[in-house]
Amino acid sequence: MKQLIVFILVLSLLIIPMTGCKQTGTVSDGKLNIVCTIFPQYDWVRQILGDKADDVNLTLLLKNRIDLHSYQPSVDDMAKISSCDLFIYVGGESDLWVDGALKEAANKKMIVINLLETLGNAAKIEEILEGMEADHDEDDEDDEDDHDHGDEDDHDHGDEYDEHIWLSLSNAVSGRNVIADAISSLDTGNADKYKNNLDAYLADILALDADFRTVVSAAPVRTLLFGDRFPFRYLMDDYGLTPYAAFSGCSAETEASFETIIFLAGKVDELDLKAVVVTESSNMSIARTIINNTKNKSQQIMVLDSMQSVTENDVKNGVTYFSIMDSNLSVLKDALK
Repeated sequence: MKQLIVFILVLSLLIIPMTGCKQTGTVSDGKLNIVCTIFPQYDWVRQILGDKADDVNLTLLLKNRIDLHSYQPSVDDMAKISSCDLFIYVGGESDLWVDGALKEAANKKMIVINLLETLGNAAKIEEILEGMEADHDEDDEDDEDDHDHGDEDDHDHGDEYDEHIWLSLSNAVSGRNVIADAISSLDTGNADKYKNNLDAYLADILALDADFRTVVSAAPVRTLLFGDRFPFRYLMDDYGLTPYAAFSGCSAETEASFETIIFLAGKVDELDLKAVVVTESSNMSIARTIINNTKNKSQQIMVLDSMQSVTENDVKNGVTYFSIMDSNLSVLKDALK
């Protein structure tokens, strides 16, 4: 279906007159055009540009609570991609539409960054956890021992890569480096400024990473239970945390089975967890049902932000990748008590 929609959009673009294009700065104002699919990439670019941000046409495609897993590009989106100088996307199963868009792009010299590809062997397969929905009959007795995964051969989920790579601070460092190199190659005159901005930003990110490690090392609990989807695999793996969850990170499921609820409620009791975690878009109904099936029914529901619901107003109000991850650190500290 996604491929069909992209084909129709490409045909639409072919009849739209493309005017005022240049090889560098592909609209009439002469500015560089950078298109990002999701908020984390968009914010990384903003931080690298610094005070040069006003000299660039920077576009965020997925905004106003559009979900990565259901996004379909509009004709306007396709036109912006077609003529941009730098296009940054995640590169997972949700981005299958990108190949068609790039094939018909007007600017054949654009730089394209597939963030999953830049990770190389650090990219991880979508994870199926013990007790997770649609996983009740599988033999998961080795799951906790294999949580560090190695070559990932012990998981069968169609070999789909986990797309939520931005939720690892170490992945954010490598992604920013690639993006900064691309921007500097397009605007060599300001390359030193971009490098300085990058260095300052990376110093902040590395300090935040150290804070995460300090919090986790001091925590009496090393398990998080998600009454929701699980997009936080990279974050959990970075800090050696054990997760349980109702659904995988890319699942479209909204209702958990009785078996899943009882399994997760049992884990809350067994591990004496004080919190059930959800993502920012959750209606919390599954988390409440899990809690209602525990012995003491007193657990808190805590929200970790996966950055998949950031709006234009959030951006205008100063929300950044760093501020969200810093807030997630505070939630994590409370959830691990």
